[in-house]
Amino acid sequence: MSAPKALLVALSGPSSSGKTTLARLLRDIIPNSFILHEDDFYKTDAEIPVNPEHNLEDWDCLESLNLPALESALRHVKDHGTIPADLESKEDKNSVGNVDVDAALIKRLRVESTSMGQDTVRVAIIDGFLLYSEDLRAVRDLFDVKLFLHTDYHTAKTRREARSGYVTIEGFWADPPGYVDKIVWPNYVKDHAFLFQNGDVNGELNEAALTKMSIEGMPMSARGDMTACLKWAYEIVQRALQG
Repeated sequence: MSAPKALLVALSGPSSSGKTTLARLLRDIIPNSFILHEDDFYKTDAEIPVNPEHNLEDWDCLESLNLPALESALRHVKDHGTIPADLESKEDKNSVGNVDVDAALIKRLRVESTSMGQDTVRVAIIDGFLLYSEDLRAVRDLFDVKLFLHTDYHTAKTRREARSGYVTIEGFWADPPGYVDKIVWPNYVKDHAFLFQNGDVNGELNEAALTKMSIEGMPMSARGDMTACLKWAYEIVQRALQG
């Protein structure tokens, strides 16, 4: 078996936790890197399941994703070091808003990363809201680096509701009123409670669970601080590259 052609770095966490912002910052800093968005593997609009309790389309559940296509794309990236030629990203058309991050840090890390001479190693950054679920073990095991971002309910709700909406395969989706409380946050809790102490997703991380799956949890001190989050993630990726 030939050696992998790319280092696969997964960034996962709840909606509006800063994943896409962090992915784009890392891409702009680390030479020879690119992003693969889990959101580009949604099923067609007509295939999105409907939550029976609230009679709302559920874009935040496992069943909304084309998992075979996602796994196939990840294996292609690992084997070839490139995104499949037939994959066009709609996620890059979605805005992440203004980014409050130390410009001097970005410049310093870019110079440092370039000077390390690692531009021959491709770095694939996979950004997704649902990458570490127990039902996604086959996908989870493909990642070389697993980073978990988290935020509290109020921050996630405020950020999500400030967004105008999302480009989809067939059009545009805007959250209806109450969508975070009815769909987004309950799904996040269901799929990620096992990563937190006593299942409290607003509390401390369960370090034993994270270690078991080789997941690096963002420090609590980096919540709401993209500069600190970037520094944390960059250092982990560089260790893996030097490894």
